[in-house]
Amino acid sequence: MHAPDYKIVFFDIDGTLLNKQGRIPDSSREAIRRLRESGIEVVLATGRAPTHLAPIAKDLGIDSFVCLTGSHAVYRGRVIHDRPLAPDLVRQFIEAASEYDDALVYLGTKEVFGSHAAHPHVRETFANWLRYEEPEPLPQRLPEFPVYQFLLYCPLEREAVYAERFPNLSVIRWHPLSSDIIPRGASKAAGVEAMLQHLGIAPEEAVAFGDALNDREMLSYVGMGIAMGNAHEELKPYARLVTDHIDDDGVYRGLQRIGLL
Repeated sequence: MHAPDYKIVFFDIDGTLLNKQGRIPDSSREAIRRLRESGIEVVLATGRAPTHLAPIAKDLGIDSFVCLTGSHAVYRGRVIHDRPLAPDLVRQFIEAASEYDDALVYLGTKEVFGSHAAHPHVRETFANWLRYEEPEPLPQRLPEFPVYQFLLYCPLEREAVYAERFPNLSVIRWHPLSSDIIPRGASKAAGVEAMLQHLGIAPEEAVAFGDALNDREMLSYVGMGIAMGNAHEELKPYARLVTDHIDDDGVYRGLQRIGLL
């Protein structure tokens, strides 16, 4: 497909736009500026909650995003896709985690709370990866707001226990200490699909960049899925193109290779 056919580019955040030092490379900033000047839609596509993506979106001047691993999507400030977890399922999962004393983080569109106070694994992922304060513990036992996704903190070998008990949920490791818990079949691709349908853009006219296992479906779904050079090795077969490392101008060079810059 030639570059003029591409109308929209989706960018994962962590490991794709944001490097391990928490910085967006200057070349990526320039790439996004040039895309927008040429009339290409630019959308963030992340597992983060809106609260945690807002500073990056504001910094880059982007007001459209797919978040919570595809469960919520916003186009220029307007919600176009919204799929929270069923309340009964939320209650049952919290009860299961409490049996093992496994920590949880509850993600809403405005709320982020934890099940434990001062949990070292939660603090580690939030301080050194998400670069946010550890969430406050939930004041009551059950959330009183819609929960879209859990962050589960358990040993890798216990993931199978949760997967067996909750066949309608997916357990996806995003960090050595933590897994995303999302509805079975949910993925960034669902939010991307909703965005494309809203805009009347075909999947073949879309580009997506990612680096992690939760980007597999998104990279497979769009016409041009691009894996970062620093991507998880298991992600790369799902991409049509593997670009350079994030710190070696991977975003900029990837866009150059497909003719968008």
